[in-house]
Amino acid sequence: MFGLQVDCGLLLEPLGFIKVLEWIFSIFVFSTCGGFHGETTLLVSCKGAVNKTVTAVFAYPFRLNTVQFSAPDSNRCGGTWTDVYLVGNFSSSAQFFVMLAVLAFLYCIAALVVYIGYKHVYQHNSKLPLTDLAVTIVTTFLWLVSTSAWAKALADIKIATGASIITLIDFCKAPGTTCHFGSVTSMRTLNVSVVCMSYLIQCLMNVTNASGT
Repeated sequence: MFGLQVDCGLLLEPLGFIKVLEWIFSIFVFSTCGGFHGETTLLVSCKGAVNKTVTAVFAYPFRLNTVQFSAPDSNRCGGTWTDVYLVGNFSSSAQFFVMLAVLAFLYCIAALVVYIGYKHVYQHNSKLPLTDLAVTIVTTFLWLVSTSAWAKALADIKIATGASIITLIDFCKAPGTTCHFGSVTSMRTLNVSVVCMSYLIQCLMNVTNASGT
């Protein structure tokens, strides 16, 4: 009765389909957000010197306040250039988002093994569906919180690595020096991760509502 019996029937139901969807999205989250690397560049002109491109390379977990721009030339612009860092530390939101994705990935694997191999046990043991429902509700809430926090952090990261950083650099305000914003790495995949998780949260809410009625 408790042995392995492969049956994919639950995968065709909303319960199983959402688990597959969550498993796929969780992989996407920790592969895109956790593996993100980017850079922002400025074109700096020192007094009487040729324009130089300075670069700040940032990555997950987005502790931008530890990211330093490269010096524009070997003599540091005649001594007028001081160390310049990006602003902000968004590691808590990013790590919470990625950590939840990893935990959801592991739980989805365990749940799918039960759905496929032990459907007969799952359906005849009332504690398993209730436990699964409780975990799904908690996961939905945590996804909602983490996605909201990450969406806000992502918006702040875009500002902290965008053209507005020039106004925060004292060197760029000195006479005889000019700074122009160059470019910043596209964060399109990070945008997609937020959109995908918003869609998944809606699906999870629908499943929990249906399971609770």
